[in-house]
Amino acid sequence: MVLSEKEAGRSLSSAAARGDTAEVRRVLQDGRVHPDTVNEFGNTALQVMMMGNTNVACLLLESGANPNIQDRFGITPAHDAARTGFLETLRALVDYGADVNIPDQSGVLPIHLAIRAGFRDMVEYLAPRSNLGHQDTRGENALDIAKATCAPDVVELLERQLESSLAFQS
Repeated sequence: MVLSEKEAGRSLSSAAARGDTAEVRRVLQDGRVHPDTVNEFGNTALQVMMMGNTNVACLLLESGANPNIQDRFGITPAHDAARTGFLETLRALVDYGADVNIPDQSGVLPIHLAIRAGFRDMVEYLAPRSNLGHQDTRGENALDIAKATCAPDVVELLERQLESSLAFQS
C-alpha cells in the first residue's frame, strides 16, 4: 500500500502523536513512508510525537528521521524533550545525533528550557553537552537563567560544570 505524500505525512504524524508504535512501524514499512514526511501543518512525526514515548522516537530515528529538524520557530525535538522533562527521549535523540546546542529563534537552547522548567535531571544530563556560555536573545546564559529561577542546586551544578570545562581547556 503506497500512500500519497499528504496522506502519508498525516497518517505517520497522527500515529506518532498518539504514541502508537505499531501503527508508526506499519506506516513506515507498509506505506514506504520516509520518517521526515511532513503532515498538513508542515511538521514531521518526530516533531509531533508523544514526547514520552521513547519507543516511537527510536523507531523514527532508526528509520532515518532527522533528530535536528527545526520547526518555523527553530524548535528541535531536543527542545521539546527538555521543555517537557522526558529525559529518556532526549537521550535517544542525542544517541541518534541530536545537537543540543542548536538555538531556537530566541537563541534558547534545550538546557535553558530544562532550567526554567525545573528538571534537574535533565540539566545534569545536558550541562556537559551544552555550550553553557551561549546567550539567548535577551543576553541570558544557562547560569543567568538558573540564578533568575532561584534554583541554588542548579546554579551550583552549572558552576561546577563551568569550572570543569575551564580546567579541561587549560
